[in-house]
Amino acid sequence: MSFIPLPLLNFVSRPFRTRWFFRLIGAAVLTMPAAACSSSFDSLDSLNPMRLFSGEKYETKVVPDTPPEMLYDEGLAYLKGHDYDKATKKFQELEKEYSFSQWERKALLMTAFSQYQGGNFDDAIGTAQRYIGHYASAPDLDYVYYIEAMSYYNQVPDVSRDQDRARKASVVFQQIIDKFPNSQYVDDARYKLQVTRDQLAGQEMMIGRYYLKRRDYVGAINRFRDVLAKYQTTRHAEEALLRLTEAYLALGINNEAQTAAAVLGHNFPDSPWYKDAYADLQQGGLKPHEDPTSWISKVFHLG
Repeated sequence: MSFIPLPLLNFVSRPFRTRWFFRLIGAAVLTMPAAACSSSFDSLDSLNPMRLFSGEKYETKVVPDTPPEMLYDEGLAYLKGHDYDKATKKFQELEKEYSFSQWERKALLMTAFSQYQGGNFDDAIGTAQRYIGHYASAPDLDYVYYIEAMSYYNQVPDVSRDQDRARKASVVFQQIIDKFPNSQYVDDARYKLQVTRDQLAGQEMMIGRYYLKRRDYVGAINRFRDVLAKYQTTRHAEEALLRLTEAYLALGINNEAQTAAAVLGHNFPDSPWYKDAYADLQQGGLKPHEDPTSWISKVFHLG
């Protein structure tokens, strides 16, 4: 799991306040003079739930509120001790006890951070999204987007499995780049965006190779086309062009096969994939030749 630094907040832990807040919790029993009770009221009084507790005594009690600074500092102490579950619970308590105050935002951010550090990525995603929805103009919004993106990123599986997490991570990393161009997290977002895009392209290539092996050339072409249209800046673009050359040759569509090889050679002249594509064309007495009207030429140059 990639480490996320503790958020650089505009607030820090302060010494516990010596002033305590109190609230009164009590129950008062309403009594009625006996002389004022009629027989009709006597019958209703038998249904009074307070009669069930007639033998109990009620006292006024004073229950102290825990100051927000204390809850916050306790949460930080648990973080320092790597007890992320307890830290999460403490920040959630702070959010609940001091809703509609400045502490609610602080607690929500720290909850997301604690959940991420504890490996509870889905919880961190949910908390981050709630923060984004409530505090759309907060100064630390880029950091919360980063927590969300990293929570997806740390759940990306290998290319043989569903890549929903990779897709969602790439979306949020792109949002960081677009929304916060001056953020300290932009450089890392760009790098990890490329990683997730490479992962998505890798799955398309895996499926395309499977179709190619089964001689489902149209199905294979569609997968390799997606790689060029969506992920041509990844390392898989070179192989996708070779596989297009192979698929089109198998279908007898020589014009597209020559174009795929020509685009490959033009953009990656030293690639071993180009050498293979060139050799495949030679076996059929063909050479690389780019047709500017081909979708391959158009999609690659547009990208």
